[in-house]
Amino acid sequence: MPSTIPTPDGVGETIRNKLAMEASGDFLLFIDADTVLQGTAEAYFRKWLPMMPIYKVICGGILYHDAPPGDPDKLLRWKYGKWREQRKASEKNKNPHEWFSTFNVLIEKTVFSKIRFNEELKQYGYEDTLMGYQLKKAGIDLLHIDNALIHEGLETNKEFLNKTKLGIENLSTLYNNVTDKKTFARTVNIIRTYNIIRFFRLTGLLARVYIKFRDRMEIRLESGKISMLLFRFYKVSMFCTFREIHKRKKVNPIF
Repeated sequence: MPSTIPTPDGVGETIRNKLAMEASGDFLLFIDADTVLQGTAEAYFRKWLPMMPIYKVICGGILYHDAPPGDPDKLLRWKYGKWREQRKASEKNKNPHEWFSTFNVLIEKTVFSKIRFNEELKQYGYEDTLMGYQLKKAGIDLLHIDNALIHEGLETNKEFLNKTKLGIENLSTLYNNVTDKKTFARTVNIIRTYNIIRFFRLTGLLARVYIKFRDRMEIRLESGKISMLLFRFYKVSMFCTFREIHKRKKVNPIF
């Protein structure tokens, strides 16, 4: 039986590392605290067993309720989860490290002891992306299986937008700090899009669009008429803005 480590939202990386290293099992099962099982616990645990002798990192996936939340103020987080995060394992396995998440993941303890959560990250956002990049850089294969948990802890629209801003800023900082930008870009869809925009020298234009229309975009995203294409543009243009700021700073890559 693997050691199970619930991870409440906002828990420090240092604490998660400490709990993981104190666990007694050969495998560590990380589960976000705001999750619900689809069936029985026995059925959930049994789905991991066939792949444990083969793979050292196995992601179980995430699901959202089919019906939208009763509170319209939580609609943005639900729509984003259904649109972006809820995917079949077969799709994720086409580019497995891009979809790595510690929301519901089984990791061999010897692997985790080498990778670990990076304790130098002080701001929220893309911690899982960094770990997925480090696993890819280390040549560690991972597998996605359809053993999803239901995500129940939906933030309000405003809270989710605030978290998105922190995350995009942190992603730009991480991009400055990684030693292998090509590998990192292959694990982050936004950066791949950004590199195309940069090739056509349009990053400055998108940054100006973001600064000018940010408030209008946020009003729309907080309303009942939420467009995922608009949210995608909002994030990409925001990333362009932070890149314009961060690329002027001299940083020594450390990851």
